[in-house]
Amino acid sequence: MKKLSIYVICLIMNEVKITTQDNIKIAINYYENNFESVVILAPGWFMTKDSKSFRQMSEIFCRYSDVITMDFRGHGHSGGLYTFTSKEVNDLSAVIDFAKGKYKKIYVMGFSLGGAVALIAGAENNSITKIIAISAPSCFEKIENKVWKKEAWIPTLQKCELKRWFSVRPSIIPEKKVRPIDIVERIKCPTLFLAGEKDPTVENWHTKALFTKAVCDKKFELFENCCHAEDLFIQNREKFVTVCCDWLFG
Repeated sequence: MKKLSIYVICLIMNEVKITTQDNIKIAINYYENNFESVVILAPGWFMTKDSKSFRQMSEIFCRYSDVITMDFRGHGHSGGLYTFTSKEVNDLSAVIDFAKGKYKKIYVMGFSLGGAVALIAGAENNSITKIIAISAPSCFEKIENKVWKKEAWIPTLQKCELKRWFSVRPSIIPEKKVRPIDIVERIKCPTLFLAGEKDPTVENWHTKALFTKAVCDKKFELFENCCHAEDLFIQNREKFVTVCCDWLFG
């Protein structure tokens, strides 16, 4: 990873509320340290900006860039109900709009369904400088979600945060969803695709298929013996941070 001349741990964070075009309040943790770039961390289903792993990631990446970590609708301190990628692009778009007037470079890191949303936004929004999609599904209907496998339930138990679990509010109304595999060719910004070798929730063929179909500047990285989304960071932190920082700042 390229050494940066500025290496400051950002300890100041403010929670800010942003309103989407469909009038949902989205809560963000804003780590502002006067960089010219910002990394937007977009968690997946059942994860929030205040989850331990996302707090830790935020504090690491704010050494190199300002950081915004968001709660999608129906999660944490945000309003509304979670629609499993049907409307969440409105949430990410609102955060990008918040960042546009402040930063020269906007990086988006999306995890699982947050990765799907990042790709959908990337196909629509030219303001994104680079994307990292981690364990993103090619389409919602083909998500495996083998919750009975140890690779699924052991990491889930290890990440148990009852306050977070009680904060999640899903919608039960089926709504039309954009399939990332159908729009990935429209992404123009450089995109890094990351997957876990032992992912039981979104098997790594999803990420390989998205990578293969993408026509932008792209890279694929498989994390051996790792599972799903933020588990790549939890299970192999050094590699995860190095790979992401090389892609964004190298």
